[in-house]
Amino acid sequence: MFYGYLYSFSYSPNSVFLHEFHALRSRELQRKSANSSQNMSLVLIAFSSFIIALSGALVPGPLFTITVAESAKRGFIAGPLIIIGHGILEIGMIFLLIIGIAPFLTASSTKLIINITGGVILIYMGYRLIKDARNARLFTSTGGVHKGMNPVFSGVIGSISNPYWTLWWVTIGLGYLISSLKFGIIGVIVFFIGHIIADLGWYSLISLTVSKGKRIIGDKGYKVLLYSCGAFLIFFGAWFIKGI
Repeated sequence: MFYGYLYSFSYSPNSVFLHEFHALRSRELQRKSANSSQNMSLVLIAFSSFIIALSGALVPGPLFTITVAESAKRGFIAGPLIIIGHGILEIGMIFLLIIGIAPFLTASSTKLIINITGGVILIYMGYRLIKDARNARLFTSTGGVHKGMNPVFSGVIGSISNPYWTLWWVTIGLGYLISSLKFGIIGVIVFFIGHIIADLGWYSLISLTVSKGKRIIGDKGYKVLLYSCGAFLIFFGAWFIKGI
């Protein structure tokens, strides 16, 4: 009789309720733990993406040179506008890599086309800078009209004409994308945000420094700056072509 009472009590509605409650609580804790782990992983992706992108941005290249030249002409706004163009191009590259175009981009024939086309474009841009530098004047008033390529378009051209930009994306960038895709589209978005913030921060700083410093260098220094940027672009273009 006593054992029967214990048996009936162990399967009473209250006991079943407590069992279900503890099971639900356990599942909720597991879900929160999984979400916390995922959030930490996303933070790690964003942080590492920022550091890797910043380390690449700190190395002077065509985009850096274009930013310096455009900032001297247009002021601080040139840097952010150039990175908008750069970012638009990188969104396109991310899409292409996701759909599986990496083998095409690493093909020797593609590399040849990128090197030659990019090199010629950079040489032309350098030539234009040197040509315009002859009669260049600093615009001290806000109403000055600035001739030349649109900064957003310059950001696209300055990036795509650099073969090392493509190489970075089909190697380091692709590896990060694969890791980010484990978290779905949100992982890719977090990766891109960390990456582009590094570019935007650095090139905005460069643009700010040049735009403030141009008041000190004067017209003569401004011309020297444009000549130097033009020469560097021609050097980069020739270097890319020579590396075929």
